Amino acid sequence: MAHPASTPVPAPGTARRALLSSLAGTTVEWYEFFIYGTAAALVFGNLFFPEFDPLVSTLLSLSTFAVAFVARPIGGAIFGHFGDRIGRKSTLVITLTMMGGGTFLIGVLPTYDQIGVWAPIALVVLRLIQGLSLGGEYSGAVLMSVEHAGRGRRGLFGAIVNTGSSWGLLVANVVFLVTSGLMPDAAFAAWGWRIPFLLSAILVALGLFIRLKVQESPEFDALRTAGEVRRTPLSEVLRGHLRPVLLMALSYVSAGATFYLAAVFSLGYGEQLGVSRNTMLTLVLLGTLLTVAGMPFFGWLSDRHDRKRIFLIGTAVMMISPFAWFLMLNTRVPLIMLGGFIVFFLPFCANYGTMPTFFAQVFPASIRYSGMAIGYTLGTVLGSATAPLIATYLLGVTGTWLSIAAYMVVAGLISFVAALFLVVDRSSVEQYAGGTKLVADSP
Repeated sequence: MAHPASTPVPAPGTARRALLSSLAGTTVEWYEFFIYGTAAALVFGNLFFPEFDPLVSTLLSLSTFAVAFVARPIGGAIFGHFGDRIGRKSTLVITLTMMGGGTFLIGVLPTYDQIGVWAPIALVVLRLIQGLSLGGEYSGAVLMSVEHAGRGRRGLFGAIVNTGSSWGLLVANVVFLVTSGLMPDAAFAAWGWRIPFLLSAILVALGLFIRLKVQESPEFDALRTAGEVRRTPLSEVLRGHLRPVLLMALSYVSAGATFYLAAVFSLGYGEQLGVSRNTMLTLVLLGTLLTVAGMPFFGWLSDRHDRKRIFLIGTAVMMISPFAWFLMLNTRVPLIMLGGFIVFFLPFCANYGTMPTFFAQVFPASIRYSGMAIGYTLGTVLGSATAPLIATYLLGVTGTWLSIAAYMVVAGLISFVAALFLVVDRSSVEQYAGGTKLVADSP
């Protein structure tokens, strides 16, 4: 089997282009995903589910947000298979094109008042297309950067790609802030919400331009040259690697719940507190800036110290941070609320910044795209998809944020235990830049 150690080390310029390609594409993908989440929290309930009371409309709207996560494992299986069969680059071009097309069509979609029940049906179909494409996008983007990176830089490169989620959220929030700030609420609800979706066409064109210029992953090229590309990588993963797939999915649960509570649920929660929409969007934006710097720092740190241990410490602290976050949000003082977002995001940076390279090295290169895509996307169903929905439901039933914090503790425990048993594949192992200790020897 082709081994990373025998793979030619790409020139620095080639590695940087691969990193930029992955970051640009991932930013575009997450921008499109987050503008949907923001619109679902703020306006989609009234536009597509107007015949229900406000709570039910909000829950139905957030349910369409969750639909894409159900599609993501299917997309992960499909595109992971082709990513291991025909290459990372070609697969990533397809996923970005699909995501862009689905997002643009949501921007021109008629509402319930215009076409009745066909409006929410069409919304769900387009949301499924988004989910299928994103299911194959993330893992491929991570692998393109990590497999191009030289030894001692894989953690850093993987973490930088993961900041694409933060950059996407930042751009989405800025667009919504500008759009909603330049028009009355009635105009925003009537047609202004469409602008962020239509603007995605520009970002997709830019992302494709960059992505088409990058070279194929050197590790996949080495497999192809050696004639070791698997004919049925998906079935091989399901037959012989189901345990690490499931452990990876559970390891992600806490990070997914943390990020989507901050990015999506917090907007509706802020409205219940009487805090303006623009204030909450600004707080999410500023808190996300921390992750842009924090994730690369922890990724860099993981190239020098035990990557798995850093991941576990981040997971453990994420069980505690929701209590401080809610207490600080409930003050309704913007500066203190911002401090709450910083407390909430800091352990997330340690966890999510080390995750991509940690997860990428669980499987050998020949089935890596399939294994990581399925494991990660299953985790998004368990952790990300239902987090805003569960939090909204718990708050409505119990009337207290403590129930949501308890839910986060349970999610953290599940992820911590699963990560303890998740083992790096020996053929994918790398050495630390500053020594000879192997990542696979992590506890």
